[in-house]
Amino acid sequence: MKEDKMSKRKKQRKTPQITASLAALLILAVIWLVGGTDSLLKSFAAQPLQTVNQLLQQSPKQQQSSQQPAEKLQQSNLAQLTYVSGKSAVVEVNGGKSTLKSSDWQTNQVEYHNLDSLNRTSGANVAYLEPRNLANDSLRVRQYVQPTGWHQKFLNREPIVNRGHLIAYSLSKGIAQNGSYDPTLPSGDQNNPKNLFTQTAFANQKLQTIYEAKVREALRSGQKVIYAAQAIFRSNELMARGVRLQAISLDGSLNFNVYIYNVQPGVEFDYATGRSTINRQLQVPEPTR
Repeated sequence: MKEDKMSKRKKQRKTPQITASLAALLILAVIWLVGGTDSLLKSFAAQPLQTVNQLLQQSPKQQQSSQQPAEKLQQSNLAQLTYVSGKSAVVEVNGGKSTLKSSDWQTNQVEYHNLDSLNRTSGANVAYLEPRNLANDSLRVRQYVQPTGWHQKFLNREPIVNRGHLIAYSLSKGIAQNGSYDPTLPSGDQNNPKNLFTQTAFANQKLQTIYEAKVREALRSGQKVIYAAQAIFRSNELMARGVRLQAISLDGSLNFNVYIYNVQPGVEFDYATGRSTINRQLQVPEPTR
């Protein structure tokens, strides 16, 4: 009888340890199944069991936000947005307020982001502008660069896509292709592959120009401006889903942060390739300025 009691006590002492171990293994297995990365697992392994349980109770989005910078999450979320016919093609980001810091303005230049492995302009180009960067449109030359996803078609005899500049020609007088300011250059950015993406004619001419005009107005008033533009791609698609624009002037009078869908009325795009089909049911309203 004594041996039986002692045996039961040993089993009772082992059970919590076994249960805790199984629970930990089960938690790690669940994390792996829901897509946790190696770095995420290492992070969880260093956490108390209670903290791991709390993380498991979060949604996948919450788990992701606990591990990645907010700015990267924001860009990733933009890439997942899908335009709905008839809705506004402009979305405010961060409440419409720029995340740029006016204190970062040091030198008149443009930081051109290198093309990615698919030759896309997927990184943000950041321009540190002053009034002397306002360019004369009469000095434009013919565009010949074909960005990724370039498949031109015409609807009602009008082109459906443009070579969209991230940093507008009109804002880049004197900026060389390496991004530095050169006073001997009389025109703005032209055939620079690091600054061009396949953009719909509507998004370029009807939407992006609204925000470029705001930057020009600030420069004409003597302000210095930080302006950033980034084409947003989903996964390995060759045509951008949209473009994010934000700017801030040193006095704070100019401050915007928006995402513009890369859409065209009456046209449906296969963003993986940039090819398109006519869909006259697709409506994109023009904004009221």
